[in-house]
Amino acid sequence: MPADARSADRVSNYNKFWEQKSANDNESHRANRLDQYTEVVNGYYDGATELYEYGWAESFHFCRFYKGEGFLQALARHEHYLASMMHLKPGMRVLDVGCGIGGPAREISRFSDATIVGLNNNDFQIGRATNKTKKAGLSDKVSFVKGDFMKLSEQFGENSFDAVYAIEATCHAPNFEGIYGEIFKVLKPGGVFGVYEWCMTDEWDPSNPKHKEIAHGIEVGDGIPEMRNLTAARNALKTVGFEIEHEEDLADRGDVVPWYYPLEGDIWKAQTVWDMFTCWRTSKMGIFVTQNAVWALEKVGFVPKGTHSVGESLVVAANALVAGGRTKLFTPMALWISRKPAN
Repeated sequence: MPADARSADRVSNYNKFWEQKSANDNESHRANRLDQYTEVVNGYYDGATELYEYGWAESFHFCRFYKGEGFLQALARHEHYLASMMHLKPGMRVLDVGCGIGGPAREISRFSDATIVGLNNNDFQIGRATNKTKKAGLSDKVSFVKGDFMKLSEQFGENSFDAVYAIEATCHAPNFEGIYGEIFKVLKPGGVFGVYEWCMTDEWDPSNPKHKEIAHGIEVGDGIPEMRNLTAARNALKTVGFEIEHEEDLADRGDVVPWYYPLEGDIWKAQTVWDMFTCWRTSKMGIFVTQNAVWALEKVGFVPKGTHSVGESLVVAANALVAGGRTKLFTPMALWISRKPAN
């Protein structure tokens, strides 16, 4: 893969935004991450994108699972559920905020026949998304543009989209009010916003060292300047003017197969034979093989310097995400369907 679309300096500097131990990560570190959120996020994805594709295919998000359900099938169903809850349909112009390499945009366009514009601030991911969409024969329905999601109204103008969705992306914003406010502006009156948000649950106590350690691991391992709770997201939606039509934490449905099982590294929990390989990649052996391969690729210049370090951060993230899921202190699928008033 071409490395010149990525910044080696950003990748190698990524981990410098955090203190290794959560107890030492203080307000000044947090303020610096929030101030430089574009560098934090781009440094993370410059290093993590190909690792994500290797471990998670083309849709960089979590999902619910039914017993016997394949990994890729479950990812697609999660995207279809969001599209159906938003009532996306042919003729609608839809914005995907933080589109990654375009997996959800392509799937949702196929499902709904809506026209989708994917927004991303990372050149490498935009290139990957554009190429994959061309190969899929969807370039007439799905396109991608570079932009800062905190400046949507400057880029697109107000009242530009029939619908906007974000799948595990707006957690990267420096604050919920800012990003939700921009989404509100670019929606047409009566338009709908659907989001799967990453949140700490309301049981999370930032003064509890163990709770703080889990949130810190998620932040450093996933390029998130600051984790926030469900109340913060809900209040932000209301503050900027949205009318909430549906709210649910899908991770709290009590599923027999938990959303985080692919991160546990236990091949015997795989729901299909093929998914045994998905689970193996997060096992101790899988991580050892992957990280040593990345180290070698970095040494010969096939991936940017610092990619191995970002890979180590992903391991930290996996452990923190599983801990957050098991303790119900974290959810990657807090669902809100909200509408901009028609007048």
